[in-house]
Amino acid sequence: MATHKSAEKRSKQNEKRRVRNTNVKSAVRTTIKSVITAVEAKDKEKSKTALAAAIPAIAKGSAKGVLHKKTASRKISRLTRSVNALQK
Repeated sequence: MATHKSAEKRSKQNEKRRVRNTNVKSAVRTTIKSVITAVEAKDKEKSKTALAAAIPAIAKGSAKGVLHKKTASRKISRLTRSVNALQK
């Protein structure tokens, strides 16, 4: 356990960040899952709207530093390809 005042502060900051990161990751996973389920159900309209909601959520997670920039880009790319393949 932290004994110095600065270490206690750092511990509090880390806990706040951990909780925020967990919430953001969870939200991103939920939006990704909604896109995947819509694609698996072959629902064109639902998958398009789910993708439109997922892209900003993933980008925001990347901007907050929860996801790496390239990870976010890869996820967006793969989801977009799966939705576009459904449109053909």
